[in-house]
Amino acid sequence: MNVNLFTEYAKKLVANCGKVIIGKDEAIKNIGICLVAGGHVLLEDLPGTGKTMLLRAFSKSIGGDFKRIQFTPDILPSDLTGIHFYDQKRGEFEFRKGPLFANVVLADEINRAVPRSPSALLEVMEEKQISVDGETFRLEEPYIVMATQNPVESYGTFPLPEAQLDRFLMKLSLGYMSPEQEKQVLMREDTRNIIDSLSAVITPEELRELRRQYREVQIGEDVLNYLMSIITATRESDKLSYGVSARGSIALCRASQILAAMEGRTYVIPEDVKKLAVPVLAHRISTLSRKHLSSGAYLEGLLDELPVPLE
Repeated sequence: MNVNLFTEYAKKLVANCGKVIIGKDEAIKNIGICLVAGGHVLLEDLPGTGKTMLLRAFSKSIGGDFKRIQFTPDILPSDLTGIHFYDQKRGEFEFRKGPLFANVVLADEINRAVPRSPSALLEVMEEKQISVDGETFRLEEPYIVMATQNPVESYGTFPLPEAQLDRFLMKLSLGYMSPEQEKQVLMREDTRNIIDSLSAVITPEELRELRRQYREVQIGEDVLNYLMSIITATRESDKLSYGVSARGSIALCRASQILAAMEGRTYVIPEDVKKLAVPVLAHRISTLSRKHLSSGAYLEGLLDELPVPLE
C-alpha cells in the first residue's frame, strides 16, 4: 500500500479546513477518518464554537453535492427523505427527492427535532439507501452525514436515541479557541467569505483509492487483544448501563487502521487505538450516574488502568 496517499490526504484536509477553523487539526483529521471509513460524525458543543463552519469547510474540501438541513421541532421525516406528489398535468405520481439525496448532508442542530424525525436517518446512515412508499433508492458514494448538536441540557433539545448514536462513527467536540487563535479570527475577513473561496482538494478517485487501501494496514494480535480488552471492560463494568456494541468495536478497528496510515505507517500501534477510543466509543455507552461520571471520563479512566502492550 501507498501510505503517502493517506499522509497527503490528511495534510490537504487540515490545510484547507484550517483556513476556516484555527487550531482544530485533530478534529479535522478525525472527520477525515470518518469519511474514509464510510462512517458519520456527530459534532457536539456549545453554540458559537464553529461546528457548522467546520463541517461546511469540510464539505467544500471533498466536493460533491452538499445539502444542509436545519432541524426544528416541526420538521417531518418526509421533509428529509422526500415525498410522492400527484402531477395533475401528467396524471401520475412523481417522487420529489428530499435533502438526504446528496453526497454530504449537514444535519444542523439535529437534537432540536422531535425523535420521530431524526429516526428517518437510521436507514440512510446504515444502509446508504432511502425507502419511501415501498420504493428503495440507493445513494451515491461518497455519502456522509455530518450532524451538529447542542448539549442535551440546553433548552428545547431532545436526546438522540441510543440506536441512532451508535450509527455515528465518532462524536467530537471542538471546545474554545485559545486567546491568540481567537484574536486571529477577529482580525481576518468574514468566515463565510473564506468558506465560499474554498475549492475541493480531494477527488472521488482519490477517496475510492483510500477506501480500498486502508484495509491493508496490519493490526497485530497484541493490538487486537488490547482493543478487545477495552470493549470487554465496558460490557462487564458495573458503572455502565450498557457497553460497546459490535458495531463500535469494528468502528474502532477501522478508524485505527486509517489513523495509522495517515501517520505514515502500514501497521497499527496501541497508541492509535488509545487515541481514538474516546471519540469512537464514548457515545456508545451510558454511565449509571451521569451527574457524577460522564462516559468520556469513564473511558479515560479505563484507558489509564488497562495495560498497554509494548510493540
